Amino acid sequence: MSNSINKLKKVAYKRIRWLGLLPVVFWVGLMPTIAQAHRGAPDEADACVTRVGFERVHFTAYTPTLSGDREYCSIIPEIGPTNLVFDYEGKSLRNVSVEFEITKEPEGQRVFYQQPKKVKNGTFDSMVDFSQYGAGNYLAHIAIVDKDKRLDTHIPFSVGLESVPGKSYMLHIVIIGSLLLLAYIVMKLANKEAPNHSPEWYRRVKRT
Repeated sequence: MSNSINKLKKVAYKRIRWLGLLPVVFWVGLMPTIAQAHRGAPDEADACVTRVGFERVHFTAYTPTLSGDREYCSIIPEIGPTNLVFDYEGKSLRNVSVEFEITKEPEGQRVFYQQPKKVKNGTFDSMVDFSQYGAGNYLAHIAIVDKDKRLDTHIPFSVGLESVPGKSYMLHIVIIGSLLLLAYIVMKLANKEAPNHSPEWYRRVKRT
């Protein structure tokens, strides 16, 4: 009788051990989603942010007549009037003259220029109609201008060349399907290893 009970304990232990793998599989499958959710954090590369001196500047583009208030950055999918916004993430740039320029690459054609000025509120925005210049790759130039000194940086972006990837649920479907399949396999393996006893046998074991 004790041998049968020990077998039952071993089967139960194996089931728990196999089921313990489920959180591991779930975590591995979820890692790409977590990584994407944190993209653009302060310590990670962010295509919408550049450094001008010791200051971080965030670049955002809007096409209000085409996509409402949706935000873009490195990819502006449609060609039309575009509102370009540069936000200072600190306060030091507010006290120096900053120059803004947009050029079409690779020829370097200037499509917008703002002469150096101080932006006291920390946000500079301007409207550019890219339908006048066509689809292509562009650079947003941001430069600190102080007397004869100049510190220039830029943010690349494209207009009318690519579409912004939409939200995909395929990863979640794959994760859920994998978990269900693993749970099914675990239960099949556990049931195969379990001894086949009748209900009367379990009642006898319980009485003992």
